[in-house]
Amino acid sequence: MIRVYRGAERYRGGGTDTGIASRHAFSFGPHFDPDNLRFGALIACNEERLAPGAGFDEHAHRDTEIVTWVVEGELTHRDTAGHETTVRPGDLQRLSAAGGVRHEERNDAARPLRFVQMWLAPAEFGGEPAYEVVRGIADGTPYAVPRSGALLHVRRLTGGARTAVPAAARVYVHVVRGEVLLGGERLGPGDAARITGGAELELRAPAAAECLIWEMGPEPAYG
Repeated sequence: MIRVYRGAERYRGGGTDTGIASRHAFSFGPHFDPDNLRFGALIACNEERLAPGAGFDEHAHRDTEIVTWVVEGELTHRDTAGHETTVRPGDLQRLSAAGGVRHEERNDAARPLRFVQMWLAPAEFGGEPAYEVVRGIADGTPYAVPRSGALLHVRRLTGGARTAVPAAARVYVHVVRGEVLLGGERLGPGDAARITGGAELELRAPAAAECLIWEMGPEPAYG
């Protein structure tokens, strides 16, 4: 089954006074929706736009796997475990909050920043925080998030190209840019598809496109 969620339907956050524009795909903060809490391990898929100098001040996370994909600009990350990095387009960042960590995310550059941040629930709670950045992740190379039993596939498609959708129990497709065709549906920037029990599906790109694809198993019991 394929369920399509349009970018225009996302919950909106941030504000012009903060220099932050957020678009949430799942129930988030004041936008509580009991029918849209998660899909498999995925509990958030946020599109973020930060003006120069804007950012999220230091705040706490725990028992969450946070994966960030920078689309445009530069993201500055600092956390209480001693990490300070600059993440750029093509880099993949993961913060495993585990038993607890605090971090801040800012746009310290002179141009706008755009990124997609995805949160996943771990199968077990607690443990020590961990952090890594994969520089220039290759197209088609799966990135594993073992604590959540999930794989992320980055797909950059040229015009006319096709790619198979993983035949997993649950698959989440997020279109970063361009358009793709999936099962008779046309998906544009910010659109997403939630697929259950998918088999022999493919994405086709009429023109250049970029997608993030989560491959997940059946929803386990967490905690």
